[in-house]
Amino acid sequence: MNLIITCARHLEPETKEEITRILGEFGDSEPKITITSMSGILTVKTKLDPIEVVKRIRELIIDEPWSIRYCLRLIPIQKLSETKIDEIEETISELIGCISKGESYRISIEKRNSSISSQELITKIATKIKNKVSLENPDKIVQIEILGTKTGISILKKSDILSVEKTKRSMSD
Repeated sequence: MNLIITCARHLEPETKEEITRILGEFGDSEPKITITSMSGILTVKTKLDPIEVVKRIRELIIDEPWSIRYCLRLIPIQKLSETKIDEIEETISELIGCISKGESYRISIEKRNSSISSQELITKIATKIKNKVSLENPDKIVQIEILGTKTGISILKKSDILSVEKTKRSMSD
C-alpha cells in the first residue's frame, strides 16, 4: 500500500468506487484497493506517486468540490514495515534523510488493532532524530499508521496529508 484513505463507517464500497474513478482519471487504471477489516479504512496501491495524488485531489476539490463525496482523509505512505517497534525504528532510519538540518518535526501515530506502546515508539524514534521538535507547527511530520500487523510510515509536510473536510471548509472562509 502507498495510500491510506479514511471514510465514514459503512461507506467503504462507495469510497472504493470514488477513488478507483479518480485514480483512473489520473492515469492508473488498475490500482489495488482493499477495504480493510477496520471500519472506515481503505488501503490503496497505486503506480502513481501518492504525494502527487494527494496534491491533485486537493486541486480537484478546489475546482469541483462535489466530485469528492466519500473520501475523508488521504495519507501517503512511503514505506511499509511489520508492526514491531524495532522494525518501525529501522524503517524510519531509512527515511530520516527527508528531514533537512534545521527543520523541525513531530511524530504522529495513528493506531488501529494494535497494542504496541505509542510512548515507547515515540521515545525510540525521537532518539534517532537530532532535529528540534515542534508539536504545533512542524516542518515535517513523521507519520506512523499502524493497521494491525502492518505499519505504513512516511515523513511528510503538513500539506501532503489531505483532510477533505478541512479543505472544503477553508474554501468557504
